[in-house]
Amino acid sequence: MSGKPELNGRAARLARLFPAGPRQAARTPFVLLVVLLLGGGLIGLLVLNSALSEGSFKMDDLRKDTKSLTDEEQALQRDIDSYSAPDALQRRARELGMVPGGDPAFLNPDGTVRGVPSAAAQSVQEAPVVRPPEALLLSPTAGPSPEPVPSDTPLGSPARSAAPDPTATTPETPGR
Repeated sequence: MSGKPELNGRAARLARLFPAGPRQAARTPFVLLVVLLLGGGLIGLLVLNSALSEGSFKMDDLRKDTKSLTDEEQALQRDIDSYSAPDALQRRARELGMVPGGDPAFLNPDGTVRGVPSAAAQSVQEAPVVRPPEALLLSPTAGPSPEPVPSDTPLGSPARSAAPDPTATTPETPGR
């Protein structure tokens, strides 16, 4: 007889389900599974970190754009405020030839005149007009442009100091 007892019935059927001797489980598939899971996790973290940093850079660029646009809006608002100031409006009205109006008269519903009308002021004391440089270049009332003087002409020479005489006659126009 052998050293193993003989099993009958149910015990024999259960004994057949278990391996007969000690066996080593295959480790290679388990190790590959663990390595793939770790590698996939690291790659996923790298992709997530890249996406977050890209979003951060975009947000920083948008903040810079917002700041520059806000600065530009404030500068434009300052320009609007300076052009709509009462003294600027008065100066521009004078440049256009407008004069302050006189006292108004009103018509009543029955057709009678109420108040004494007066004419607009004809002689308004002109305040010195200070124009920005670009307005002088574009203004049609700036007068004739001076004749160009070569840059190599000395400062004290007659070519630089001579101004054209507006009363002088030219050969094209008849004398007065």
